[in-house]
Amino acid sequence: MTTQSDAHRQPFRIPLWVGAAVFGAIAVFFLWEEHRAHLLGALPYLLLLACPLMHLFMHRGHGHDAGALSSQNSDDSQAHAPDCHARRISP
Repeated sequence: MTTQSDAHRQPFRIPLWVGAAVFGAIAVFFLWEEHRAHLLGALPYLLLLACPLMHLFMHRGHGHDAGALSSQNSDDSQAHAPDCHARRISP
């Protein structure tokens, strides 16, 4: 005898993102197992590539402006800069 709640049951379904994540994890595992030597051999080159990239991205905001803006900014910054040497205490 079937009840009314059994008639409206939906079959067990796995969400699409869970299936894609499992498939991706399996793919990454097999790619790692088959190409580990190639990937680890590229690490020194990736470290060398990281140096200029860090230089480009880490020096923003340090006042390293180029061109005419740097001369204009330096004039403005000198006008508004506090005089650090005026606060010296003489012995």
